[in-house]
Amino acid sequence: MKKVLSLLLITLMVISVSGQDKEKEKKQKTEKPKKEKIGWKLAGVLPAISVDSDLGFQYGALFEFCNYGNPSVYPDFLDHTYTEVSHYTKGSGIYRFMYESNHIIRGTHFSVDLSYLPDQASHFYGFNGYESVFNKSWMDDKDSLNYKSRMFYRYQRNQFRIKTDIQGKLIGDHIKWSAGFAFNNFTVSEVDVDRLNKGKKDKLPSNSEQPGLLKIYEDLMLISPNEANGGWVNTLKAGVAWDSRDNKPNPMKGIWTELGIETAPGFMGNDWGFTKFYITHRQYFTLIKDDLSFVYRLGYQTTIFGDVPFFYQSQVITSLLTGQTNEGLGGSMTLRGVLRNRVIGDGFVYGNFEFRWKPLYFKFIKQDWYLGLDAFYDVGRVTKKIKTPGNLELMFNNRPGFTNRTYSDYFKPEAEKFHHSAGMSLMIVMNRNFIIAVDVGKAFNEQDGNIGFTIGLNYLF
Repeated sequence: MKKVLSLLLITLMVISVSGQDKEKEKKQKTEKPKKEKIGWKLAGVLPAISVDSDLGFQYGALFEFCNYGNPSVYPDFLDHTYTEVSHYTKGSGIYRFMYESNHIIRGTHFSVDLSYLPDQASHFYGFNGYESVFNKSWMDDKDSLNYKSRMFYRYQRNQFRIKTDIQGKLIGDHIKWSAGFAFNNFTVSEVDVDRLNKGKKDKLPSNSEQPGLLKIYEDLMLISPNEANGGWVNTLKAGVAWDSRDNKPNPMKGIWTELGIETAPGFMGNDWGFTKFYITHRQYFTLIKDDLSFVYRLGYQTTIFGDVPFFYQSQVITSLLTGQTNEGLGGSMTLRGVLRNRVIGDGFVYGNFEFRWKPLYFKFIKQDWYLGLDAFYDVGRVTKKIKTPGNLELMFNNRPGFTNRTYSDYFKPEAEKFHHSAGMSLMIVMNRNFIIAVDVGKAFNEQDGNIGFTIGLNYLF
């Protein structure tokens, strides 16, 4: 169980303002922020400290800088940098630098992301949502009758990424074009159990004693040999967008709709070739000026042609990456409360619906802050399945070494339907641009997990 010590920082912030005079709060709340931020400023800093029973101790930090210009464009910015360095003692980590600018290329928004993301225990629950059965008890080491391994639904996935996106005006102020390219190298393998077992009394079973779901999919040829160890996925992206948001970090009104294609052509050195289509519509409504809004996002993406490696199917395409990853369906970026990457298919649709409230504005460490509370509902499902053999059950039952396994424990054909979750978010925002998001989501179906808790950055959209 993860104990996120960063909550201490959040608690201190809340306590520090709890005794403020109500009349002063009201005055601060109605005052418009002064454009007093000039030049480069530290936008925020947050320690990354946690303990995970399998991954070990996490240590590191993340910090952001903004260039507000002179004269100031606050609360907008001219340049923004984000740097995160965090490491788990058992090998997982985040090493990321992102830079974005609204002026370096005249008339465009430009961003570049350089990341190395080693993950000793990435999530894998099979293909096509509910058609792959999730057995929680197989990961419960206290359930002596059913336990297999805490790493049964995990595999090792390390990703190196160079990604650039650019967006400029096409017609007027709202119609824009977007383009980008990315180089991604993935290395994939079974969980390194020996490494995770170092220094532990309660050891995980070996891969030979208890193979995980990844190995079972490989044995059934649901994951082909040429994708079993990872490889290069290098893409080009192009699209158009309508963007009338009044504020990018947390819009109170406007529409942001984008559509486009992402392709992995052979001339870029790809190990696979495919093309995907995506469309995302977001809309923002003010209910109470400055303080309360209703927002929603609808997204759809599908593979037009080609073969996509299983480890890339979870990537949700967008014109701009706002976090270290943009994966789903399931997890903090798509269906909050649903298991991370629970819903994997060749095409999917999803929706997010939120009420966003800003009940408290205050000054702290000479900076402008506000607290936000969000109530959300998320939904999504597979619309195009990853192909599996029509005689899969026969293959399963006749596979050597599978005599102690039951087909219905792994597969449930034609079971896919919508996945639902709901929950609350606490947003702690400094200078309108540095946003700490604490999400608690509850899945409606136990096949999707139970309660998900995450601490991250930024509003979802």
